[in-house]
Amino acid sequence: MDNRQNNNHINQFERTMKTRHLVMLSLGGVIGTGLFFNTGYIIANAGPAGAILAYLIGAIVVYLVMLCLGELAVAMPETGAFHTYAARFINPATGYTVAWLYWLTWTVALGSSLTAAGLCMQQWFPHIAVWIWCLIFCCIIFSLNIITTRFFAESEFWFSLIKVLTIILFIVAGTAAMFGFIPMKDGTPAPFLSNITSSGWLPNGVTPIIMTMVAVNFAFSGTELIGIAAGETVNPEKSIPLAIKTTIARLVIFFVGTVIVLSALLPMQEAGVLESPFVQVFKNIGVPYAADFFNFIILTAILSAANSGLYASGRMLWSLSNQGTLPRCFAKLSKRGVPVIALTISMFGGVLALLTSIIAPDTIFVALTAISGFAVVAVWLSICASHYFFRRDYLRSGKPLSALKYKAPLYPYVPILGFIMCLIACIGLAFDPEQRIALYCGIPFVIVCFIAYYLTQIYNKKRGKHNGHH
Repeated sequence: MDNRQNNNHINQFERTMKTRHLVMLSLGGVIGTGLFFNTGYIIANAGPAGAILAYLIGAIVVYLVMLCLGELAVAMPETGAFHTYAARFINPATGYTVAWLYWLTWTVALGSSLTAAGLCMQQWFPHIAVWIWCLIFCCIIFSLNIITTRFFAESEFWFSLIKVLTIILFIVAGTAAMFGFIPMKDGTPAPFLSNITSSGWLPNGVTPIIMTMVAVNFAFSGTELIGIAAGETVNPEKSIPLAIKTTIARLVIFFVGTVIVLSALLPMQEAGVLESPFVQVFKNIGVPYAADFFNFIILTAILSAANSGLYASGRMLWSLSNQGTLPRCFAKLSKRGVPVIALTISMFGGVLALLTSIIAPDTIFVALTAISGFAVVAVWLSICASHYFFRRDYLRSGKPLSALKYKAPLYPYVPILGFIMCLIACIGLAFDPEQRIALYCGIPFVIVCFIAYYLTQIYNKKRGKHNGHH
């Protein structure tokens, strides 16, 4: 890394995030469109029991990846962390590619979140076009990020808190309806667990579970924000392990709990993508204003995911620039310690993603979501590989393991198993005609990134020689 930049105080972030911010940031990134919209798609494809199983497997994958990331982030807390680990422990080109993949993930997530937020507003204001809402939300999210990191962390904390409380409420109310404590609106008897098994345990076999793995991983993406925020966290060696432990526990409770309740209350045939399955369930239960209340919550959830997304993509561009693979201007921080140019470009990317969701919602939008899922899994692959090589190099250097403040258990099985499971999810894409497009677009994107990296290296060397002659 360029020492001149590191000595330059202007280029370093201040540590203003506390543990509660970190926990809520990673939960906030996770509980977004994936949980509120994709769950219906997964139930419709894999069946209720299959969906529960897919989320459980997904949670295990996330846990393995987080253990690897935890050890890396505590040993080397840096902003925009995992691509710097990949650059150091795999090779610089991989690090560069990982950063762009991750940037793409969040920029697409930003676009899809803004569209989803616009659709939420249409429930209340059917006459106002979606794009107008998208524009308003663009401005709000951008403002929250551009003021200060502390302001962003605080807004994200409250956004996430609303979501978390709602999901708990949903699980409690849904369970009550399942067992007949709250009567169904149309007078049908309490379903108990009949919907879960009505079409058989795995109506379409095991294949849909492997096929939906990437959608599940997309729903879980955001947990790794802990690694990005590591460089802006007070006392990282205490707060990171705590954030990882609590996040995983909550993910299992929220996601698996939610899927069980949704599967029990929605027949498999009704679970689609058009309306959020949450709103459907509350309409069926007949809770007054439930659909409106849920619409508001989903709106908060989506805006919070967009908030995290802009934060993450801006930090990635900053980090690439800080390493000298992007023009220096991206690494400039404002007086309040915010990378304004990096955030502005990321916001612009989000707006482009948003345009595709308006112009081609059934084709390009689905494709972008799939590439997003693919990109997340590729980033997770790199985290597992980086951890494997980091620990191997660490052991070879003869340093005592006790010097590591946080150790992932069961090395080398954790990174190897995490890597294999992420790889299976990628292969699963090939079997789903709808999601196959992620491989068609994702793999060329990776190749372009590698080529771009080597071109920037050649250019930088030439420029270095040229400057040397003067």
